Amino acid sequence: MALDLCGILCKYTARLVNMIVAVLGFAFLGLGLWLRFSNSTRVIFALNALNSSTFVIGVTVLIVLGTLMLIVVTFGLYGECSEKKCALQVFSVLVFILALADVAVGGVAYTRRDQAGARVEELYNTLYTLFASQGDLDIGVMLTFIHELLHCCGVTRAPVVELVRGTCPEPRSALEEMSMPRCSKVITEFFNSNATVVMAPFIVIGLLLITALVCTIILLKQIKKDQKSYSARYSAVY
Repeated sequence: MALDLCGILCKYTARLVNMIVAVLGFAFLGLGLWLRFSNSTRVIFALNALNSSTFVIGVTVLIVLGTLMLIVVTFGLYGECSEKKCALQVFSVLVFILALADVAVGGVAYTRRDQAGARVEELYNTLYTLFASQGDLDIGVMLTFIHELLHCCGVTRAPVVELVRGTCPEPRSALEEMSMPRCSKVITEFFNSNATVVMAPFIVIGLLLITALVCTIILLKQIKKDQKSYSARYSAVY
């Protein structure tokens, strides 16, 4: 098919966007599978008490989202390379649905970030209780990761008497040896004060999807125009 300058630009822009989305899809799927089957985290999926936790739901969403993104990219790349109208139409519908889902999930994540913080805090308290009572090493790894990431320690503010003090980070000052922030408070503050961080991935993915959708619509119009032109020339000859 003969494309004009705008069509060629759209074709390669859409291809670039598809490649970026493919990388993101592989990243989401890989991260989700790693979190699901890693020795340090799969214990969470084996505990009935955590089956509905934010962590489990988040990992499931990563796996499903990564898989869907790769399916969509497959249609997109095939349609752009072969210039097949049917494949591009399916791709545009799927991209539109993904864009709507991205906006919806991003909006919910932003407006209910306080609830997300409460869910993560609930997960932390469950892990804390299980480790304090059972001393499971895998759960200890999870607690260590949370403590190091947020620089907090347990639920008592006093590292010396903490039941999980072995998983707490090194104090940064003499004062922190006696008193360190409680993790429940730090988790809540993190979600309340980092709304931009929560929204950034949704904004980036949404912009990529909208760009791919616009370019695909332009390509479809050019394909339709080219087919009409070809039909007119064919009719004129015969």
